[in-house]
Amino acid sequence: MPLHEDEVRVTVEQVRDLLAEQCPQWSELPVTALPAELEGTDHALFRVGDALVARMPKIAWAVDRAGSDARWLPVLASHLPARVPVPLHVGEPGAGYPWRWTVVPWFAGHTPARLGCDDVPLSHQLAAFVRALHRIDPGGGPSKPPGARGAALIHADEGVRQVLPRLAQHDDGFDVAAAEAAWNTCLAAPDWDRDPVWIHGDLQPGNLITNGNGLAAVIDFGAPGVGDPAPDVAPALWTFTGAARDAYRDAVGYDDATWRRACGWALAPSLTGIDYYRHTFPRMAEHGRRMVRAVIAELA
Repeated sequence: MPLHEDEVRVTVEQVRDLLAEQCPQWSELPVTALPAELEGTDHALFRVGDALVARMPKIAWAVDRAGSDARWLPVLASHLPARVPVPLHVGEPGAGYPWRWTVVPWFAGHTPARLGCDDVPLSHQLAAFVRALHRIDPGGGPSKPPGARGAALIHADEGVRQVLPRLAQHDDGFDVAAAEAAWNTCLAAPDWDRDPVWIHGDLQPGNLITNGNGLAAVIDFGAPGVGDPAPDVAPALWTFTGAARDAYRDAVGYDDATWRRACGWALAPSLTGIDYYRHTFPRMAEHGRRMVRAVIAELA
């Protein structure tokens, strides 16, 4: 089932044709669609041989990612303690597929539990990655636009207010009035008033690759840019549980105002995601419910 009404689905045959036309050096490699559970919300993924992945946007809001990743991930990669998917090729539309796409390295390993993990060593490793990312000179980096993670939290307010009445019609295991009160607490936090920092913005479990040595790679930046660090503090909630949650928050090291904004960046996409993905992506909706409950408990 498609996740989005206006989703564009690319086929294995189209990917093969695009590679043959634009990347003849890889045209003889086998192409295999990754299982749907390994896809994110905005790209379809195809293994190309053993060492590569074709990332194909499947929704219009992701069409700028190819160019953004190609421009900025090479700038960031050498400063970071884990690998990131620097594009090896930026493809052009063709074979009936309408958008730019990329070929990136395949990082072998595993992702943490999708609904959160109590892994203290991993929390320290991810915090070290975030601290290194936030120390990179932001000069020249693209500012996060209104509504994007890293911009002012107030830009998410309209979407939250619109979805609250719809959520009140369902039993999602939390009090909608308590969720609204928590959201108001997040909005009341002072805005980030220091220099912007480079942020990832979507450090969900599915975007972390681990191996026997811990954190091996961090993928799917979702448009690198500079802004408020709060979205990169939010993994304390959406990626970790138990002692690992506290360890990450302490290790990443921001003030209470940033923590409240981080709670907001855990809460807003969770509230809207429960409604949006209720029938098409149940795992994402369930993750949202858990995040809402966690933020309510944190701010009560």
